[in-house]
Amino acid sequence: MKLLTLVLCLTGILAHAKQRPNVLFILTDDQAPHTLSVYGNKVCQTPHLDKLAASGMVLDQAYHMGSMSGAVCSPSRTMIMSGRTLWHLPPRGKKHLKKEEGKTSGPEILNNSLPAVFNRAGYETFRTCKNGNSYSLANALFQVVRDKTARKAGEEDGSQWHGRQVLDYLNARATQKEEKKPFLIYFGFSHPHDERWGRDDLNEKYGVRNVDAPPTTVSDRAPRVPVSWLPEHPFHHGHVDLRDEVRVPGVMTSRTEATVRNELGREYACIENIDDQVGLVLGKLEQMGELENTYVIYTADHGIAVGRHGLMGKQNLYEHSWRVPFLASGPGIEPGSRAPGNGYLLDVLPTLCELTGVPVPDTAQGKSLKPVLMGKARKVREVTYGAYCGGSKPGMRSVRKGYWKLIKYDVLEGKVRQTQLFNLKDNPEEILIEHHAPEVVAKTGYQPNEKQVNLADDPKFARKRKEMETLLLAEMRRLEDPFRFWDQPQD
Repeated sequence: MKLLTLVLCLTGILAHAKQRPNVLFILTDDQAPHTLSVYGNKVCQTPHLDKLAASGMVLDQAYHMGSMSGAVCSPSRTMIMSGRTLWHLPPRGKKHLKKEEGKTSGPEILNNSLPAVFNRAGYETFRTCKNGNSYSLANALFQVVRDKTARKAGEEDGSQWHGRQVLDYLNARATQKEEKKPFLIYFGFSHPHDERWGRDDLNEKYGVRNVDAPPTTVSDRAPRVPVSWLPEHPFHHGHVDLRDEVRVPGVMTSRTEATVRNELGREYACIENIDDQVGLVLGKLEQMGELENTYVIYTADHGIAVGRHGLMGKQNLYEHSWRVPFLASGPGIEPGSRAPGNGYLLDVLPTLCELTGVPVPDTAQGKSLKPVLMGKARKVREVTYGAYCGGSKPGMRSVRKGYWKLIKYDVLEGKVRQTQLFNLKDNPEEILIEHHAPEVVAKTGYQPNEKQVNLADDPKFARKRKEMETLLLAEMRRLEDPFRFWDQPQD
């Protein structure tokens, strides 16, 4: 009788495992939402991602929480894997920076990281991504790991390589005769991070070329400079000799129209190549009959400027660099739906757990986005907080509630102290007074209106500024931010 009971229990467990949905988590490196047509881009062509978005939900307010390192991807990817907030991250590996550690119990968090949780739940776990700048201790816990940095354009050194690793895994799975476990595939790309080496056919399509030095001319077919382009940022960003601002191949310190347009076109070529690989993987899942039972999430580790506001990197808190794209499809997600979400990348772990029926680990500090994805809620939090202090301290902080956003700068040992206040409904591109200059308008083709400026010093918005300053301090305290700004209580 006991043996029969045991057999029935095991049979039930296996049946439950078989019914569990699969997960395909797609992560790009350095991609802002505005590079995709679902977020308004009219140039970069991504038909497979368009189809993915149409089959599920688009989140309009998804963010990474920030970084205390110039390598923004390191804390960002650690937040994805651990579900932890910025100031509570574990040691991520042998080469991690001490300043990236927060208030944690490292081993406990590692054992409750994304691959560890799904390994325990009976999933097959597979990973392909770039090497380095992530939670390497957790990366090693995937059952199959095929990592390589691939930032060129060929079959062996471009995004095609990452795509082929997933296809090889799925082809092997398709031949399995025994009962299949559900899978978690972590499908990471090395692009569109620089150097943005595009395929020849796609570079030709976007009117650009691969270069090692800043170009002085560019084709008329190249993408136009973005509406928030500036020849330089109005004040120093606070990270002296920051690699992304002074040493990107093909850009260096140049912010000319030719340089930025060429770099944008190369970025689009890299993204369209990624789209091709995503299409092949989704097509294979559909052919196998597994796509219908697979949750697919497409996002990035952070955004990036590429000429906007006179910046080139991701070490800032404007929307183009703080926000990330976030597309999700799968069982129960209404096709063609859209919501703000107000999510962080650290919400990915609890979200995937709740979508698949896997218990959320107690170490996770994020919130599940399942209520939003299932149409039960519009957002999971009212306020979003961002930080960057990879250079001089305390650095930059941002806070957003509704359409209102505040950014503060306290850098270079007090030499730069600035506050910006934006109404993102009226000024979604965070246009500054410098964008109104005729020589800038001549390049961007966009004439800002009078509401599109920094409102921080406008007396009409003094009460709103005070409200947002209070909100930022409250978030800094709640999240145990170790720094304070010049005009904040030094508690």
